[in-house]
Amino acid sequence: MKKEDKFLSVIDSHKGILYKVANNYCKNSEDRKDLIQEIIYQLWKGFDNYNPQFQYSTWIYRISLNVAISFYRKQRTITQNKVDIDDSLLVVSDILFNQEMEDNLNLLQQFIYELKEMDKAIMLLYLEQKSHKEIAEIIGISESNAGTKVSRIKMLLTQKFKK
Repeated sequence: MKKEDKFLSVIDSHKGILYKVANNYCKNSEDRKDLIQEIIYQLWKGFDNYNPQFQYSTWIYRISLNVAISFYRKQRTITQNKVDIDDSLLVVSDILFNQEMEDNLNLLQQFIYELKEMDKAIMLLYLEQKSHKEIAEIIGISESNAGTKVSRIKMLLTQKFKK
């Protein structure tokens, strides 16, 4: 299989990761598109250096989150005084959820969006049901540090809900 075909196959199989990361770091659809494009470009640049010791999903999460954090920082400096929140990012289909559940999910999304870049990445992975070991591998920290950070973020989010 040609390199290009293999790359496209890997991206297609794991495109959900790209969308989850972009949705977590970007408020509007144009920024999300730009971020996804940048992530794919960086994945392509690093494809020759992929280490088969790791799963593709781990490699993609690691690069995606690093690109997203850089992108977020760059966007934040550009729009530092802007506070608009795109409501479509916070909207959850209420077919299966009652209004209270929907409100809580919207609050959670808002609270996660307000986290520091690294904490946001850790929470995204935690909500994806990644183990502390997987989070550590993707983020590049120790497993115990990942567990500690997850606990602290959960406590912080719990406190925000109580306010």
